[in-house]
Amino acid sequence: MTGKVRTRIAPSPTGFLHLGTARTALYSWAYARHHGGEFVLRIEDTDVARSTQDSTDQILASMHWLGLDYDEGPIYQMQRLERYREVIAQMLAAGTAYHCYCTPAELEEMREAQRARGEKTLYDRRWRPEPGKVLPPVPEGVPPVVRFCNPPEGDVTWNDLVKGEITINNREIDDLIILRPDGVPTYNFAVVVDDWDMNITHVFRGDEHINNTPWQINIFRALGAPLPQFGHVPVILGDDGQKLSKRRGAVSVTAYEDNGYLPEAMLNYLARLGWSHGDDELFTSAQMVSWFDGSHLSKSPAQWDAAKLAWVNAQYIKAKADAQLAPLVAAQLKKRGIEADDRLVAICALFKDRCETTVALADWAAAFYADVSPSEADRAQHLSDAVKPAIATLADKLATLSTWDKAAIAAAIKETLAAHSLKMPALAMPVRVLVMGTPQTPSVDAVLAIFSKEKVIERLKEA
Repeated sequence: MTGKVRTRIAPSPTGFLHLGTARTALYSWAYARHHGGEFVLRIEDTDVARSTQDSTDQILASMHWLGLDYDEGPIYQMQRLERYREVIAQMLAAGTAYHCYCTPAELEEMREAQRARGEKTLYDRRWRPEPGKVLPPVPEGVPPVVRFCNPPEGDVTWNDLVKGEITINNREIDDLIILRPDGVPTYNFAVVVDDWDMNITHVFRGDEHINNTPWQINIFRALGAPLPQFGHVPVILGDDGQKLSKRRGAVSVTAYEDNGYLPEAMLNYLARLGWSHGDDELFTSAQMVSWFDGSHLSKSPAQWDAAKLAWVNAQYIKAKADAQLAPLVAAQLKKRGIEADDRLVAICALFKDRCETTVALADWAAAFYADVSPSEADRAQHLSDAVKPAIATLADKLATLSTWDKAAIAAAIKETLAAHSLKMPALAMPVRVLVMGTPQTPSVDAVLAIFSKEKVIERLKEA
């Protein structure tokens, strides 16, 4: 490979950063990092009517949360309008672009006639200058668009990094509008100028862009600009087998942060949706960078699997240091109006093996900071009249403890069981229900040790 690798991600701020774009950003970032190159963030905001600052902010927040650091950007297309117009002027002068004065009504009439003849609906190039051709008179009051002179014959072929060789005949595409009447460029033109100016060498994007690629390659060639290498990754399918998108089923990257997923787990899961390294299921971003050379990208669509993502996240939660988990759980508790304290590290250590998300971990932690309300069914099943004397005995024994730790609490429980001729489940289940609000918890002595003695006795007396 010659020269420095430069990749980019170029989301449009017309909505949140969705999962497919996040995966493409990950592949672009990892490829640049693998080759010691640079990664650029560009905001394609030329859809003025639909672009919003909130969407831009969410895109930036998502990139930051995922840890996809960029070397340049964010670069905004709307701040580059003069550059686009400069290139348009050069193309008009060179004869590789021309003004078109067709009205929307004329274009629709053209398409209807083509459909009636069973033809593909393509612009008929009526305003394209050609030797010996007489153009229609320029109509008054019709602001023109600028169209690209697409080659009328021949093929466009490129060796795709994912799909291999792809060929599309120029007769399948028409003279693309590259500048609107308001002076704002269209996507396929602006992206070429941007990639040219920014020295982008490799473009990873969704395979819905394959049909745009011939136009873009032809514009690169018309400008005398070097071609990047293209890699079109397959779409991600939802549970219904349809493509995940902003309009269909996809939720934002930041929603997963809100719902208690870890960024390193999300990156791991996204990476495996269309790429593999042997049988490795769990790996760090550093490992991915060392492995991601652009090979082993799947040609087939990937299926989003919420259960698999939850499993991956659970593995990362188990492996994460308790002191690093605690602030994340504290943030979840704060949303509920609960302020955590230094016990939260111990709570995370005790409960994290049972949790797929930090939200689930916060559910457990909440019992240590807020009132609990056991269900009537749990009370009826576990708090029988026969066990209530044993609960009272345990409360009394716990009240006399001079040391409040797991060992002392275990000894008090053992003495209570002996005094009432009970086995551990007969006492542990009702204690859990009263103290934690549920009969299923880790070891009861370990749970009680994190509470204050006063809180445990208070809850036991509610039997």
